[in-house]
Amino acid sequence: MSTNLESAYNLSQLAYPLLKASGAGNIVFMSSVAGVVSIGEVGSIYAATKGAINQLAKSLACEWGKDNIRINSVAPWFIKTLTAEPYLSDEKYLKAINSRTPLGRPGEPEEVAALVSFLCLPAASYITGQTICIDGGLTVNGLLFQGA
Repeated sequence: MSTNLESAYNLSQLAYPLLKASGAGNIVFMSSVAGVVSIGEVGSIYAATKGAINQLAKSLACEWGKDNIRINSVAPWFIKTLTAEPYLSDEKYLKAINSRTPLGRPGEPEEVAALVSFLCLPAASYITGQTICIDGGLTVNGLLFQGA
């Protein structure tokens, strides 16, 4: 709870006066598809904190919209990072990930960075309170991930 939720909430509260003074600010929370759909083995507390982050983005978007502050949440699936490496290097596990992901592969860090960058640009000035899944289609596939 402290790492995934309280830290995001506290940092947002600290940033609020600066964002308000700027006249147009935004926050992008890092969530997970586990906060949107059940993916099985990640654990209920992890999933609950990520779901709470998504709701925090919605609530703050409504509260701070009057100050022209936008808040969104980005929810990745498996991304090729050092944290995911133990899973992605296991052939059986990788096959399970790919079979449930319509694009058939894990994501790249640059793909997540591009989404976060877009949400910070003026081109996204009318997007707030959203949870955007960057998951290769996993959350629309309807298949529950059971791991390897």
